[in-house]
Amino acid sequence: MKLKKQFVLVVIFLLSICGLRSYAQVIVSSEEAGAPIQIDYLVPKKYEIGGITSSGNANFDPRMLNFGVGSVIEIPGDDISKSIKRLWNSGYYENIDITITKVIDNVVFLNVYLEERARLVAFGFKGTTKNEENEIREKIKLTQGNIVNDNMKRTCMNIITDYYVEKGFYNCQVDVQESQDEKISKGVRLLFNINKGKKVKIAKITINGNKEVSKAKLMKAMKETKEKLKFWPFYKMDTAIAYCFKHPGYYQSKDILEHLDDYFSDRVHLRIFKASKFIEESYESNKVALVNKYNELGYRDAYIISDSVYLKGNNIYIDINVNEGHKYYFRNISFVGNTKYPSSTLSKLLNINKGDVYNQTQLMNNLNNPMQNDVGNDVSSLYMNDGYLFFQANPVEVLIENDSIDIEVRIREGKQARYNKISITGNTKTNDNVIMREITTIPGQLFNRADIIRTQQVLLSLGYFNQETMNVVPKPNEADGTVDIEYVVEEASSDQLSLSAGYGAGTFVISAGITFNNFSFKKFFKKDAWTPIPGGDGQRLSFQVSTNAKYYQNYSLSFTEPWLGGKKPISLTAGVYYQVQSDGTKRTVDNHVEIRTIGASLSIARKVKWPDDYFQISHTLSYQRYQVQNYGYFIFSTGYANNLSYIFTLARSSVSAPIYPREGSEIMFSVQLTPPYSLFNKGADYSSMTAQEKYRWLEFHKWKFNISWYTRIVENFVLFVRMKMGFMGFYNKQIGYSPFERFYLGGDGLSTYTMMDAREVIGMRGYDDSSLSPYVDGAEVGGSVYNKFTAELRYPITLNPSATIYLLAFAEAGKSWLTAREYNPFKMYKSAGVGVRIYLPMFGLLGFDWGYGFDEVPGLPNANKGRFHISINSSID
Repeated sequence: MKLKKQFVLVVIFLLSICGLRSYAQVIVSSEEAGAPIQIDYLVPKKYEIGGITSSGNANFDPRMLNFGVGSVIEIPGDDISKSIKRLWNSGYYENIDITITKVIDNVVFLNVYLEERARLVAFGFKGTTKNEENEIREKIKLTQGNIVNDNMKRTCMNIITDYYVEKGFYNCQVDVQESQDEKISKGVRLLFNINKGKKVKIAKITINGNKEVSKAKLMKAMKETKEKLKFWPFYKMDTAIAYCFKHPGYYQSKDILEHLDDYFSDRVHLRIFKASKFIEESYESNKVALVNKYNELGYRDAYIISDSVYLKGNNIYIDINVNEGHKYYFRNISFVGNTKYPSSTLSKLLNINKGDVYNQTQLMNNLNNPMQNDVGNDVSSLYMNDGYLFFQANPVEVLIENDSIDIEVRIREGKQARYNKISITGNTKTNDNVIMREITTIPGQLFNRADIIRTQQVLLSLGYFNQETMNVVPKPNEADGTVDIEYVVEEASSDQLSLSAGYGAGTFVISAGITFNNFSFKKFFKKDAWTPIPGGDGQRLSFQVSTNAKYYQNYSLSFTEPWLGGKKPISLTAGVYYQVQSDGTKRTVDNHVEIRTIGASLSIARKVKWPDDYFQISHTLSYQRYQVQNYGYFIFSTGYANNLSYIFTLARSSVSAPIYPREGSEIMFSVQLTPPYSLFNKGADYSSMTAQEKYRWLEFHKWKFNISWYTRIVENFVLFVRMKMGFMGFYNKQIGYSPFERFYLGGDGLSTYTMMDAREVIGMRGYDDSSLSPYVDGAEVGGSVYNKFTAELRYPITLNPSATIYLLAFAEAGKSWLTAREYNPFKMYKSAGVGVRIYLPMFGLLGFDWGYGFDEVPGLPNANKGRFHISINSSID
């Protein structure tokens, strides 16, 4: 039996060898001789390549092979297999074959057959909106001619799915339909079929284990993970009231606002600006924020035991289980290592007393405020403003006893650092010297954190750079006690083009203007500097024109040099303007009607460092001449008036950014004075003079005061408050108030009358233009005193420098009075409304507002109610 098995095994082995030999014997026909070619694949043999041909529908590059004509390779061998692999990895071919066409002695001839993969001719989408389609095209980045294979299609489908998941469509399904193009061989068309399904929102967040801290407080910490819109303010109100009567002690233990938070937390969820979508990355960071909230409230041992996120239909449910731990309090706080300042001074800045709730966030903020915070009321700022760049303060819990914690703040003061090298990067247009002259951090000076923050504000106020990307990079060298400061800026377009059309001065007027805010006069005659205009020196050139063909023309030109002489921050501004309005006839006609105004001004302004370096003082000399001919609507129909005045202005601005300020204030006080001509001519009887004689040389004094505050409520949500007032007086009672330079309140602040009588137009939303100004005999005459109060809540949609957009809700009150005796700040016209501001670098700040005026205007029954307003460059403010 054993011999039989051995015999069978030997027979099988011999048969397998014979079969293998027969399989390895390959016969290839010869194209020349017609004789078969025999290649033994079990016995490799070296051949010289005599020639290489190609076939198939694809282009062939012989350099893709691991050999060429004249090369000696083994057949079979690695050279051919590696070549096939290399061709396959290129991704251009879907069928590859290398065959022998003939063999002459030791010379072999090969043919490479390549079949090209399908290529993309066009692609489209089904089940998307136009905006979604445009965004998806940007993400998948497909172009005509791309290779089409399963991997490419799968990648595109994954990108599309991820795109909709980010938008909250977690049930999104995507498939792709491939079709052959009718005209192009191997050309295919792809159609992505998208079924978004319904948007998935967070239906409910359940927090278990929170016994001492309400869900409302914890939910506020989870800013990016919110429940969907819900408005059930009266849901189970009877149960809440009954509980209140049954457990009066519970309701006495908390503040009323805290109880209201608890009541509405499960009943009212308002999601206006953000959707309640689930983003895993945001959720993970929000869990950390939840624990941090516990830490801020004294629960230093709080942690999340477990959490789960699950999907039901189109709703996501989140369950979070927490362990609160015990509540702790600060007890003794001591400082060690401080030699520069005494512990009493540091304790005042730390502002934490024995018995305060143990708040780790407050402790760290009061010790080491981040560099971007310009408040500067922390311990670190005290040291850093005096050169101690290498200062460190590390709080250590040295004793935990019951619910009390002792803290020891271990200070390492280090040595004072001085500035070494100051550099600027990112400025592609603005010259280095224009930036460097604004910088207050000078090499050799002691490091000062406040100076760096102030420099950032000054650079932003120039208006040349992107406020969202500006950065300061300190490069300290503790070994030699120096620090290099690098200011990183990004150029933003500051030039502005304005185009507008409107009705004013009795005509339909078209206006256009252009302002170059970073102009260079010295490069004006350099051909290479025109790109498209010479710039980089920080000068300002502005030209404005308004016209209604032959009836109305207005031209103005101004130029500002911000650093006169280039050594001190003294700016010089010169401007001229010309305006004429007529009946369209020639001036030689007897009854020709016109009012012509010519004006010029020269202003010098300088920055001052007292009481701080936010102040600026300016002196302006202004002259206007008004020439009137047969103009019945003016104070005199034919004649002229001259207005020569001096204006003193004191201003302070500490706003954090010019386009969308979040913090800071603006204060402006100005007084405008003309010479008291009538006091030099005491014998004249002005009461009997004509209007032309009285106002040949205008005389008045004019006082104005504006103040604005910007307060960050949370993140970029900002409260803006402004108060404006003005008063104009006279020197001589016989002359009275000047008919020029008066205050006109109401509307959008845009008017073509301003240069005709130098009136000051103050916008107020919800009312018609100038409707809140005094009227005499049915004609508006303007006020000698006015007040206006504004409050706005602002929230940005985008802070992109190429298009900054923010929404606002406002409330206003204001009025102008004919005389100071009539002034009553408690009786004003009121309005409220909403609006949007759009900042485009080329056009400036554009505003669109809807306001509702609550008070009727006597004599003007249709001047209030709902009004739409358009403002240009804050004209309405």
